[in-house]
Amino acid sequence: MTAPLLIIAAGGTGGHMFPAQALAEAMLAKGWRVKLSTDARGARYTSGFPDAVEVNVVGSATFARGGLVQKLMVPFRIVAGIGAAKWRMFRDRPNVVVGFGGYPAIPAMAAAWVLRIPRMIHEQNGVLGRVNQLFAKRVDQIACGTWPTALPGQIVGVHTGNPVRAAILEQAGSPYIPPGDYPMSVLVMGGSQGARIMSDVVPPAIAALPEHIRRNIRVSHQARPEDLERVTAYYESELIKAEVQTFFDDVPRRMTDAQLVISRSGASTVADVSVIGRPAIWVPYGGAIRDEQTANARQLVEAGGAEIMTEAEFDVVPLTEKLTALLSDGAGMLKMSQAATACGVPDATERLVVLVEDLAQKAKK
Repeated sequence: MTAPLLIIAAGGTGGHMFPAQALAEAMLAKGWRVKLSTDARGARYTSGFPDAVEVNVVGSATFARGGLVQKLMVPFRIVAGIGAAKWRMFRDRPNVVVGFGGYPAIPAMAAAWVLRIPRMIHEQNGVLGRVNQLFAKRVDQIACGTWPTALPGQIVGVHTGNPVRAAILEQAGSPYIPPGDYPMSVLVMGGSQGARIMSDVVPPAIAALPEHIRRNIRVSHQARPEDLERVTAYYESELIKAEVQTFFDDVPRRMTDAQLVISRSGASTVADVSVIGRPAIWVPYGGAIRDEQTANARQLVEAGGAEIMTEAEFDVVPLTEKLTALLSDGAGMLKMSQAATACGVPDATERLVVLVEDLAQKAKK
C-alpha cells in the first residue's frame, strides 16, 4: 500500500520555508511521503529539508519585481506552473496540499483547488499575505501562526502557532534571571537582513543609561555588514561590552541568556521569543504595506510580555527611558517573562500535523 502523500507549497523567503520544513520533517516521521512545490527562488532554501522530500520546481512569478516585459509575462508563467502542478497531481494524487504563502505557492494551491484535493493554508503573520488572502476562501482550513489573525468575512481560523527550530524547542520555558546588580544581557536583532535603525538608536541609548545599570550591560548586536565597523567602534569607545555580528548562529543560547530582547517583530522571531519566554521591546518594520509586524507583536504586548515602539517613537531618549524603567524592575521583568512564556506555542508543529491528518481522514469518509 502506497504511503499517503502531502504536497507542501511554499517559497520566496525563509519565513515561508522554515515552518514548511518543520511540517515536512514531522510528516515524514509519521510515515507520509512529502513533496515540496516551489520556484527557483524558493529552492534556495531547501538545503535544510530532509533528502526524502521530493522538490518540484514550478513556474511562478511576482508582480513586485522586474521590468514591464517581465510583469506582462507573470500571468503566463503562473498558468504554466498551474498546468505542470495539475499534471503532477494527476500522476500522483496527494491526500492533502498545504500552502505556506509566497507566490511560488500559487501553482500547487490553484491545482489542488481545481482538482478538489483537501487543502489548507498556514499564515505566519497576524495579517494574511497576498497569496494566502487569494486562497483564504478556497481552502478547507486556515492555520494561524499568530493569534489573533485578521481573516476576511466569516472565515474562522485555527490557532496553531508558528513552528520553531529544534534548537529553540530545547530552550523552551528556560528559567529567567530578572535584571539586577550583576551582568545583564541584551540581545539586539533586526531580522534576517538586519535593521539600520537598531544600529543608529540602540548603542547611544545604552550608553546613556544610568551608570549603575550601564556597567552591568552585555550586548549581542546583529548589524548589517555596512554598519558592523561603526557599531563595534561605538561600543568600544563607550567601554560597553558588546559582540557585534551580521549573523549569530547561536541565537537560541543568546536569547535564553538575555534579560531583554530588542528586535523587529517578524513572525518567526516572535515565536522564538515566546517559546523561550523573554521580555522584549518590539520595533515593527514601518515600511510593511499590511503592517503585519505590529499584528505579530499584538498578543505578547496585550498579555504584558512585551512592549512596542513604532519606528517614529524609536529614538535614543525614549529608548533610554524605557530601558532604565525595565532594567530597574526585576519583579516586573519576571512577570513579563512569564507572560511571554504563556503566549508560546512549543507544539505548533504537532498542531499542524493534527490538522493535516484530520483533512486526510475527512476526505476518506
